[in-house]
Amino acid sequence: MSLFTEHIPMVAKFPTTRYQGSKQKFADWIWDCVKNIPFHSALDAFGGTGSVSFRLKKEGKQVTYNDILPFNHIIGKALIENTGTCLDSSEVDTLLKKDANIEYPNFIEHTFKDIYFTDEENHWLDVVSANIRRMNDPYKQAVAYFALFQSCIIKRPYNLFHRKNLYVRLQDVKRSFGNKKTWDTPFEVHFRKFVDEANNAVFDNGETCRSINQNAFNVEAAYDFVYIDTPYLNNNGIGVDYADFYHFLNGLVDYDNWATRIDYKSKHLRLLRQPNVWNEANSIHQAFELLFTKFQNSTMAISYRSNGIPTIEELVRILESLGKNVKIHQSSDIKYVLSTKQSNEILIVAS
Repeated sequence: MSLFTEHIPMVAKFPTTRYQGSKQKFADWIWDCVKNIPFHSALDAFGGTGSVSFRLKKEGKQVTYNDILPFNHIIGKALIENTGTCLDSSEVDTLLKKDANIEYPNFIEHTFKDIYFTDEENHWLDVVSANIRRMNDPYKQAVAYFALFQSCIIKRPYNLFHRKNLYVRLQDVKRSFGNKKTWDTPFEVHFRKFVDEANNAVFDNGETCRSINQNAFNVEAAYDFVYIDTPYLNNNGIGVDYADFYHFLNGLVDYDNWATRIDYKSKHLRLLRQPNVWNEANSIHQAFELLFTKFQNSTMAISYRSNGIPTIEELVRILESLGKNVKIHQSSDIKYVLSTKQSNEILIVAS
């Protein structure tokens, strides 16, 4: 551990998130399970929100955050790779207003009418995302994108982009879920709040931390410790398709090519789907075998649930066949957003 750890500002705080499957509430528990394992370099192979990477960074580890989704990679750049770059209020003001010298595009306003946001909100997104794309500093840009992503998520029913359901927000009915006040709060208010949260999360732990955007199978196997939190497939064969849930955010990142990547047969205009071994029961066993074999020379910590495919027993057998010593930790916290069945959070540590 770096001597610099003693000087890490304890005020650095991980931002709030409404991301499906986030490990934010488990990050301290995960650290408690692995804190006695000696390691310096750490790979978060399926980084997601970055909450586990952030926890490891606060412990002075040399962290590499990886995620295959481009928008998540940008979150990793803002919160993990970034050591000291923030957005000040004047820069935010500039991002949120039109430049009279620019002819702004209207792709979102034209394409996504009545799908996710109102016409006025879609116009705002076209303008602000164009301003963000013009930024020169990659870390300032990453912080701005983080705020934009979170603002989009918080204004969505279920915090997802899996359905054409703007009407849920706009209906004048009694509601049993959601927060209409949050939905109706202007984008600008949310954006400023999330910029502040991102700024408050930025710190330097004295190590070179990185954010990369690769398929986990292609990441170099050169780490003391590898944290693995793959997309989850329950025992009914139903998985979590993050690319579909958050396709709109990946579209924002690739704005200029967005039109060519849309599946126009889908009502919610998702991006064209790509094969994903983690979402198929007939491929996921082999995927775990390949992944564990790749990182067999590292200590691995695998976040899992008690009712998944493969079973915990099957995962343990794969790890033990590679000569790993396996220990299973179980959390008592079983609450998951949008989950209809109870399942325990499991951490499988293979050293």
